[in-house]
Amino acid sequence: MEIQSFLVGFFGGSAIEIIASLAGFICVFLIIRRNIWCWPVGLVQVALYMIVFYDAKLYSDFILHGIYVVMQFYGWWYWLQGRGRDDDLVVLPTPPTMTLLWVAVAVIGSFALGYVMSTYTDASLPYPDAFTTVASLVAQWLLSRRQLINWGFWIAVDIVAIGVYWQKGLYPTTVLYATFLVMASAGLLVWLRRYQTQTLEIKADYAKA
Repeated sequence: MEIQSFLVGFFGGSAIEIIASLAGFICVFLIIRRNIWCWPVGLVQVALYMIVFYDAKLYSDFILHGIYVVMQFYGWWYWLQGRGRDDDLVVLPTPPTMTLLWVAVAVIGSFALGYVMSTYTDASLPYPDAFTTVASLVAQWLLSRRQLINWGFWIAVDIVAIGVYWQKGLYPTTVLYATFLVMASAGLLVWLRRYQTQTLEIKADYAKA
């Protein structure tokens, strides 16, 4: 696609899509900083994207964002319970066996949902769309539970989503998810450093005991 066509599509994007994209950027920025305000901002984002994805016939994404609305409230509540002694968010590790289990859930769930969407609806790009839906649900749950591995799932989702939204002509959202990919990589590093720091703090406490 020519650059001119991309620019026309980008700046011609709906106001709802552009606002949702901006809210999404702010939300991920706050998540990286482990700021609890990510949840109300994210609530605005997912509610607006329900409209965008329904209009684009990306029904898996539409359903996903409907579920996100509920998960925003859960994550908000759970993070309130998970502050450390310095009032920072406590980052939790995921055992290797559980990581493999979540990967299996994402893969199997994607094929199952993709089959349903391709067979019973007029969904566009049913299998890639299904993957972004199922893997995002896994990532969102792990994020809500403060699991470090959530960023690995978000990175995979962002890579696939960039291709899906570009092909659908959702250019503001394509740019958003390209930005998300960079931010998710940064988020993984930031949260990893936080996890390492809190681990050292725990070891120091045991040494003093």
